[in-house]
Amino acid sequence: MTAALVLASASPARLATLRAVGIEPEVIVSGVDESELVDPDPASYAVGLARLKARAVSERLTDRGSGWVLGCDSVLAFEGEVLGKPADAAEATSRWRRMRGRSGVLHTGHCLIALDGSSHEVVRPVATTVHFADVTDAEIEAYVATGEPLQVAGAFTVDGLGGAFITCIEGDHHNVVGLSLPVLRVMLSELGVAWTDLWA
Repeated sequence: MTAALVLASASPARLATLRAVGIEPEVIVSGVDESELVDPDPASYAVGLARLKARAVSERLTDRGSGWVLGCDSVLAFEGEVLGKPADAAEATSRWRRMRGRSGVLHTGHCLIALDGSSHEVVRPVATTVHFADVTDAEIEAYVATGEPLQVAGAFTVDGLGGAFITCIEGDHHNVVGLSLPVLRVMLSELGVAWTDLWA
């Protein structure tokens, strides 16, 4: 049996993470306005954004009768700030100069909604501590020039060009990519779904 999972995210990294473990989701981008949500708590904020995305997509699929919608969103908690994607190259550069040699906590919110008419919803926040290398100004400038830091929460990746600038991760490394696979398996089980049923 192959179950139907809908990924309510435009993130290529989340899609690649699911594909790497044998899951081929349908991708439907939510298109929600993230600015409508304000929350100083990073875990709550990440969950709130994930819920916004999942609900927006599930509302379009009320006639499906089966399957699940997964919404995710990530933010970095650093020095008391909640950081999403940097606005521009200057902000990404400034952020990396602050982060180098230090650590932050990457929070990813997960929201899973059943499409069986019950609208049963399961949410989970997941936190992973990320330690940043003491990179040079030249390395920061070269990294920002690639454009990669502008596309992701916290202005870094662990699975891309930024991987060499991460010295240590405490927690689930998949969470840093934007989706905790172990947590998703547990969330699915709470909705009565076996992880292996999602294998393509």
